[in-house]
Amino acid sequence: MFFSITTDYFCARRIDGSEDPKTRRFFLVLSITVNLLILGFFKYSHFFYSNIDDFLRRLHLTSAASFFHLNIILPLGISFYTFEAISYIMDVYRRQVKPAKNYWDYLLFILYFPHLVAGPIMRAKSFLPQIVNPRAINLDQFYEGCFIFFWGLFEKMYVADNVARIVNPIFAKEGPYEGSMVLLGLYAFTFQILCDFDGYSNMARGLGKCMGFDITINFNLPYFALNPREFWQRWHISLSTWLRDYLYIPLGGNRRGEANMYGALLLTMLLGGLWHGAAWTFVLWGLYQGALLIVHRAWTRNSDLSGIDTVVKMNVSTYLLRWIVFFHLIVLGWLLFRAQSLHQIVDMMHALLFNFKPQAISLWLNLLGFILPFLLVQIWQFKSNDLMVIYKQHWLIKTLLYSFMAYLWLGWGVMNAQEFIYFQF
Repeated sequence: MFFSITTDYFCARRIDGSEDPKTRRFFLVLSITVNLLILGFFKYSHFFYSNIDDFLRRLHLTSAASFFHLNIILPLGISFYTFEAISYIMDVYRRQVKPAKNYWDYLLFILYFPHLVAGPIMRAKSFLPQIVNPRAINLDQFYEGCFIFFWGLFEKMYVADNVARIVNPIFAKEGPYEGSMVLLGLYAFTFQILCDFDGYSNMARGLGKCMGFDITINFNLPYFALNPREFWQRWHISLSTWLRDYLYIPLGGNRRGEANMYGALLLTMLLGGLWHGAAWTFVLWGLYQGALLIVHRAWTRNSDLSGIDTVVKMNVSTYLLRWIVFFHLIVLGWLLFRAQSLHQIVDMMHALLFNFKPQAISLWLNLLGFILPFLLVQIWQFKSNDLMVIYKQHWLIKTLLYSFMAYLWLGWGVMNAQEFIYFQF
C-alpha cells in the first residue's frame, strides 16, 4: 500500500510539472502499471494459476503453475484504494485536478479509515480539497452524521446479518435443491447484499460527517430502478461512475458507433464483474449485467425511456409491471453473484424451473419480518425523493422512529461480529 501511494504521489508531481507529452504519458503508465500489477498479483494470481493448472491436468500434462502456487492473503480494501489511486493519477494527467503538494495529504486521501476497506471510492477532485482545507464541524452536521451512521448500523445488524442466517445454509448446501428454497435464498440475498453494503457505506458517510468530511452517497434506492441503466445510476454509484469515466468512455463509449458501444459496455461490465472477485461466477455476473445494458440500449435507442426519471412518464400499472420484471432480473443476477460455483448455478436454476414446491412458510415470514421495516423506510424515501426524510421530521416523530429501530436492533439484531460482504473484494 505504501509503495503504491509513494509511487502515485511522485508520478503525479512529475506529470503536473511537465509539458512534454511523452514524459507525462510515461509517468501515467508507470503509476497505473504499478497499481494494476500489485492488484493482479494479490487478487488474481491464484485464479489464473489454478485455471491453468486445471486446464493442463485435463490434457494429462504436468502443470508448471502448481510449482508457483502461493498462499496469498488478500489485503483489505485493495480493490477500493487501487481504483482511487488510478482515478487520482488519471485526473492529474487530464488536468482535472492538481496533485497533492503534501505527501501526508495524499496519504490521508487513500488511507482515510471509514472508506478505506469497502468504499465508497472517492475522487480526488471532491475529497482532496476537504483534506487540504480547514474543516469546520457544527452540531447539525454532527447530528446528521450520527443519524446516517445509526441507519447504516440498523441495516447491517438487524436486516443484513439476520437475513444472512437464511441465505448461508441454502447456498452452503451441495444439493439437491428445492425451487421454493432457492427462491427464498435469492430474495433474502437480494436484501442482504443491499443492506450489508449500503449499511457499511452509510456508516462510513456518518463517521465522515461527524469529522467534517462529506463522503459521496453510494446507494440511492437501487431496487426502485426500472431498467439496467437506472439501476447502475443507483447501485454502488462510486464504482459505476468510475467504470464509466475511466473504462467505458476511454474505450470509445457511444462516440464510435453502435457496435463499439455494445462492445465497450460488455467489456466494462465484464471487468466490473471480475473486480468483485477472481471467480468465473463473477465473470458470468458481469457478462449478464453487460447483456442487460446492451439489450436495454438497443430497445430504447430511438426513445427517451432510458433515464432515471421515467416513473413520471407512465401510469401506475405500467410502472408496476416494469418494476416487477426488472426487479426479478436483478434477483436472477444475484444468483450468479452469490453462487459458489457454476455447477451450483445450473443446479439451482434447474430447481427453480422444474422442482418448485411451495414450503418453509415460517422462513418466508421470518424474511418478511426482517426486511419490512427497511422496505417501509425505502418506500417513504422514494415517495419523498429524499434519503434524509426521517432526519427532517419533527423531533417527536424522530424520537419514536429512532426508539423503534433501536428496539428492533437491540432485541433481535445480531450482536456478535459479522464480516461485511464487500470486505472480500
